Amino acid sequence: MIDFLEREPFRRARDLGRTNPMHTTLPRRFYADPDFYRSELERFYFNRWICAGRADQLPNSGDYFTRSLADESIIVTRDSAGAIHALFNVCRHRGTRLCEQAEGRFVERIQCPYHAWTYDLSGRLLAAPHMAAGFCKDEYPLHRAGCDVWDGHVFVLLRPANPAHPPLPAHPPLPALRDQLGDLPERFAAYRMADLRLGRRIVYEVKANWKLIVLNYNECLHCPTLHPALNKLHHYLGADNVTPTACYCGGAMGFRDGVETMSMDGKRRREYLPGLSESQRQQVAYYSIYPNFLLSLHPDYIMTHTLWPRAHDRTEIVCEWHFHPDQMAKPDFHIDDAIEFWDLTNRQDWWIAEQSQAGINSRVYQPGPYSEREELLWSFDEIVRREAERLA
Repeated sequence: MIDFLEREPFRRARDLGRTNPMHTTLPRRFYADPDFYRSELERFYFNRWICAGRADQLPNSGDYFTRSLADESIIVTRDSAGAIHALFNVCRHRGTRLCEQAEGRFVERIQCPYHAWTYDLSGRLLAAPHMAAGFCKDEYPLHRAGCDVWDGHVFVLLRPANPAHPPLPAHPPLPALRDQLGDLPERFAAYRMADLRLGRRIVYEVKANWKLIVLNYNECLHCPTLHPALNKLHHYLGADNVTPTACYCGGAMGFRDGVETMSMDGKRRREYLPGLSESQRQQVAYYSIYPNFLLSLHPDYIMTHTLWPRAHDRTEIVCEWHFHPDQMAKPDFHIDDAIEFWDLTNRQDWWIAEQSQAGINSRVYQPGPYSEREELLWSFDEIVRREAERLA
């Protein structure tokens, strides 16, 4: 695992940039090679915590949702004590997938549809019909993945985490989510994200590599030409970025005069989120939390994107808008202004990401130069490149 708090590579990169300012984009294989894609999933999606969803998707015991990545599927569920677990969706009898629905509710237990092996909501084996006398059920719990919650967001680590079995040499003890997040919990504490509730969800299928989505999210130089509606609300050169780390990159953008939030007309129709400072009320914070979580913090709501790679040139993106329940309870509560604005902007971004993928697929593509305003992009590229070299 890399040191998630290491900043020195970025300092070295900036020092190098003083004598050689022409950082370039990544080679073609990083976006167009299926074999490279499969190995990259292991590096980024199976060795880091990834955002799977929200704790408020599981309000009651037995509620669950599933997530899939490559050949893996996990069940995220809440047990009778209120704890949230991430369980590999694989029966310990003959390997059958236990659950195929995207979400639902278990009635106290999880039962395999093949031979009725039955587990409790924490994964403990309760019943194994027709097994010999002396068979020990305690030795066959469901495999657990790492699972933790940050301010309402459920993160999983897709490596076995069963406490009953010592870690294998290939699977060292799981790193803590807190170590990967760094200073983000303190940085965003004022938003009280755990208090918010889902207002709308839209799932997009984008014909582009997941990294192109990350890159596009982290710059606004394209906004005047691609996003005329957004460009009326933000100045495209107005980002105040923080120093990128190996865990995240991002910053904040203030509003143009008279703008109150990101909506079709820039007007705010909801109260400010409680606890925000005056400066937080005047900006939107946009952060990419590697590898799959794009977090956009507005004065009156938050928007999230989770990225689920499906192929080297295809990504499923789950976009959600979350609002304060006090506002949602009002009879005149209105969210269409925010949804319409960001759905339009999302689709513009997905279109240009697909055009980028199509161009990079060409045999004549060569890495091109970044501008000095694209520091966040080449800092992300350096993480990707360094991981590829480390495991080559």
